[in-house]
Amino acid sequence: MTLLLTNARLIEPEALTETTGSLLIEYGQIAGIGDIKAPKGATVIDCQGKCLAPGIVDLGVKIGEPGERHKESFRSAGLAAAAGGVTTIIARPDTHPAIDTPEVLEFVTRRAAEASPVRIRHMAALTKGRAGREMTEIGFLLDAGAIAFTDCDHVVTDTKVLARALTYAKSLGALVMGHPQEPILSNGAATTSGKFASLRGLPGVSPMAERIGFDRDMGMVEMTGAKYHFDQITTARALPPLERAKANGFDVTAGTSIHHLTLNEFDVGDYRTFFKVKPPLRSEDDRIAVVEAVASGLIDIISSMHTPQDEESKRLPFEDAASGAVALETFLPAAMRLYHAGHLTLPQLFRAMALNPARRLGLPQGRLAEGAPADLVLFDPDAPFVLDRFTLRSKSKNTPFDGQRMEGKVLATFVGGTQVFSAEA
Repeated sequence: MTLLLTNARLIEPEALTETTGSLLIEYGQIAGIGDIKAPKGATVIDCQGKCLAPGIVDLGVKIGEPGERHKESFRSAGLAAAAGGVTTIIARPDTHPAIDTPEVLEFVTRRAAEASPVRIRHMAALTKGRAGREMTEIGFLLDAGAIAFTDCDHVVTDTKVLARALTYAKSLGALVMGHPQEPILSNGAATTSGKFASLRGLPGVSPMAERIGFDRDMGMVEMTGAKYHFDQITTARALPPLERAKANGFDVTAGTSIHHLTLNEFDVGDYRTFFKVKPPLRSEDDRIAVVEAVASGLIDIISSMHTPQDEESKRLPFEDAASGAVALETFLPAAMRLYHAGHLTLPQLFRAMALNPARRLGLPQGRLAEGAPADLVLFDPDAPFVLDRFTLRSKSKNTPFDGQRMEGKVLATFVGGTQVFSAEA
């Protein structure tokens, strides 16, 4: 089908520009951009001056299949992603069992293709069972379609095992993603240490735990030359060594989560467990420093770090509650807070949410350019609403934004030129 989207505010993250024009889709790809007349037989959609951007490529989404389908299935995650403007999910391997063999990877790949309206690619575990004792068959997993390797928040403490895994990944050109936290210091922490945590009587972890974890992993990268992505940089202390690592030419990138960009440690003041995430929410100074690092390009990628938890695991004392928040549907409106506050432009946001993750993973998405896949989101950045968590399409409803006033509504989502979500639907 030929589709022409007219009168759109085109958000181009590659050139960091905003222009008004039309976009033509043919055979699932972008066939033209600019002042275009409708070809014969084309379906025309008037965007009415709303924003049209590349679909979000969300690096680091937890889906419950296999093992925790009651928290999130491929179907519910796909529907939530489509409603949130996420056209490509990069799923984490922290499932039960972990995605650590080609057989499990092939199973989840097949299930995702059958059930989800959006694209889903899978990362595989770096070590068997994410236990940090023995590396997985990285070569076989690459052949089976693994897009990257990570043990998620299970930090590999045995540096000899990590060195072997990184050396092997380097020889195959595989990307490894790590969680920069010193695991002993971080164990049992519910908040970031400081006066506020002490007043609330909550166990905290120093921001230095992130810096120590970063320095350890960076040393391993320097030793092995592996391609490495730090999943969440959330403190100002980790930014100078990240800048040095990039200046020294190492193949490293860094990400952060939308929650750490839009919330801070004071949000846990009422002991609301929906605000308990990993790593814990940081100080306002740290939050601003990380926002500025995204704006400058030092931090490459913004992710939702979507982590569904059921009611039973959240309705516990703050210290005992499970960490994590759902964010597929709230990702874009939360990002609009940064836009409306003047911290980031829309092209800068989509550079971090779409272009950079696609580039890092070697995917063709994330651009408004001829020949690129027609994975698109049409949205109104100014539309106000009050979030009701029970309207979310995720099976789990653990969002920190419940009841909050937000701006930014997804109007339509397209994957390969096919509309998979409409706000009227």
